[in-house]
Amino acid sequence: MIAATIVLFVVLVLVSAPLAVALGLAITAGLILFSPFPAAIMFQKMVTGIDNYVLVAIPLFILAGNLMNAGGITDRIFHFVRRVIGHVPGGLAHANVGSSVLFAGMSGSAVADAAGIGAVEIKAMRDAGYKTEFSAAVTAASSVIGPIIPPSIPLILYGAIAEVSVGRLFAAGLVPGLVLALTLSGMIVWMARTHAFPRDPRASLSEVWRAFSKAFFALMTPAVILVGLIGGVFTPTEAGAVAVAYALFLAMVVYRALKPRDLPKVLVETMVTTAIVTFIISNVSAFSWALVVTRSGDAFVDAIRAVSDDPLLVLLLINLLLLVLGALIESGAVLILMTPLLLPLATSMGVDPVHFGVIMVLNLMIGCATPPVGMSLFVTAHVAGIPVERMMRAILPFLVPLMISLLAVTYWPSLTLTVPSLLFD
Repeated sequence: MIAATIVLFVVLVLVSAPLAVALGLAITAGLILFSPFPAAIMFQKMVTGIDNYVLVAIPLFILAGNLMNAGGITDRIFHFVRRVIGHVPGGLAHANVGSSVLFAGMSGSAVADAAGIGAVEIKAMRDAGYKTEFSAAVTAASSVIGPIIPPSIPLILYGAIAEVSVGRLFAAGLVPGLVLALTLSGMIVWMARTHAFPRDPRASLSEVWRAFSKAFFALMTPAVILVGLIGGVFTPTEAGAVAVAYALFLAMVVYRALKPRDLPKVLVETMVTTAIVTFIISNVSAFSWALVVTRSGDAFVDAIRAVSDDPLLVLLLINLLLLVLGALIESGAVLILMTPLLLPLATSMGVDPVHFGVIMVLNLMIGCATPPVGMSLFVTAHVAGIPVERMMRAILPFLVPLMISLLAVTYWPSLTLTVPSLLFD
């Protein structure tokens, strides 16, 4: 049943069926044709699969990101970072990465990063004399940081599926997110030595202060969220509501960039995105149930372990598998589909579930920026107004620092586990 379901799902995806529909049809067909269970159980599992309090955080963080984009909050963040480091060689590229680090503490989504602050970054870099392809490539690569530094929608999904503390997962993503930023900046420094990158005039202290003053409340958004989470003031799910309230207050009251007439559009965008994500989760919940009752997960673990019992090699194979899947299929679907299969394998070799969650999410986010069908590539190409083919060629050098970061996070567990152990143990 499981093999037939996966094959049918892949076929439907290849013929351009909507992802959520492809999942639902494949699972239903597998139940009808190859299972002793009634097809009606599919709908029962769809409902119970989304009956999880943790999942409430997803639409909240999506709404918070949309409000920040519509309210001009992202513009102020980029303007401040540009004033600080825009004068160094490749300064706007570094500002692009730095802005992604700050915006990561607000949106929790790679696509939101690429589509939101990416539009501001690409325009500024292009106006300053950077090539459009390079500007778009930096934006797509730095968008990977978004779902690693908390809050993170993919980590919330993983936590719900794996029944792992979302708070620990959020804490575990802090250092890996900074590692990503450092390796990307290292690549930019190396490229700046061989290319005549433009730079801004050095900003005076008064100019930096004015930019900081304008961006102060926006910069406080991730601080409010992280301090509240670490201090136990609110849960990760409640943090989404806090982020929405704070973003709405800034956009409508402090900056007055968002008008009441703009809210319906923001809410509709949020509802559409949430509906798609929720429908995928509900469909794959039925698939996860089928994996359990057919013991297919155990068979998958046995098959991988038949190749090797060496944890280092198995983790490498898992990384390769997730990178390929992340580059071909929407990351949320892969996360939900593969977590029930891969988590038992990882834990059987002594890998901490929190550490493994960061590994999975990082793999899939790199997949978002990897040809041929990485979601961030298409979004960024659209924002930059260039063909996707040019976007794919431009992103290739930036895959090197992303892969280096992935290997460091995979084989150096303390990068992910030190902060959670300090905060929660």
